[in-house]
Amino acid sequence: GGYHDNHIVIRWFWAAVERFNNEQRLRLLQFVTGTSSIPYEGFASLRGSNGPRRFCVEKWGKITALPRAHTCFNRLDLPPYPSFSMLYEKLLTAVEETSTFGL
Repeated sequence: GGYHDNHIVIRWFWAAVERFNNEQRLRLLQFVTGTSSIPYEGFASLRGSNGPRRFCVEKWGKITALPRAHTCFNRLDLPPYPSFSMLYEKLLTAVEETSTFGL
């Protein structure tokens, strides 16, 4: 199965976001959505290529892989990392490699 709201990997994901500084959070937003701007109406108003599209995290990949993003769908594919520290490092690496163009 996939992740649910209370899955440990999802809890670790949000703990990592809380630990990120503001620039890293902007990079994460850009990594997943393709934009560093939060919609005026908030995250519920995020749009994809075919209209409104909520942010989601999907279980995907081997634990050796970096997270990958699908900006058209506001989707983050997150492998089932076995520890918070591994998730944090892999997510940070993926986010830091995001272009700062437009920030």
